[in-house]
Amino acid sequence: MEVIQSFTIDHTHLKPGIYVSREDKGLTTFDLRITEPNQEPAVAPAAIHSMEHLMATWFRNSDAKDDVVYVGPMGCLTGMYIIMRSGYSVEDMRQLTMECLKWMLTQDKVPATEPQTCGNYLLHDLPMCKWECRRYLHRLQNDFHSEYTPLQVTLDDGKVFADA
Repeated sequence: MEVIQSFTIDHTHLKPGIYVSREDKGLTTFDLRITEPNQEPAVAPAAIHSMEHLMATWFRNSDAKDDVVYVGPMGCLTGMYIIMRSGYSVEDMRQLTMECLKWMLTQDKVPATEPQTCGNYLLHDLPMCKWECRRYLHRLQNDFHSEYTPLQVTLDDGKVFADA
């Protein structure tokens, strides 16, 4: 089996920022890394769930709405993935994300948090979501990172897989 490209990133050197995870089939997957993996606590499940609802709402109502394919949290809870139709640079995504975060900080409620609209409607935490948003916004404005550090992986057959 081939190693999944995201598993070739050295997560011990990954800083909060925005990265291009992959580009294919006319789509760009952006890695919005909110916390430093394995160095800082992951985003609490209820906070990242609220972040997902708010980010998805904002992006799907923004000027870029026709190019948004997916907005959702990473399984490791250290960030979000946003899949866009190709044509957006990391800097474009940085500007959109900062606008989104500023908007999120003004919200008094999380959209779609009723049993009819959410599969886990009790798992939300707007105050903690806003805390993470403030911290991430500060990082995007003051200490921006966008270049992955590749990790060399050796496959069972001895071949080296390094693609990042």
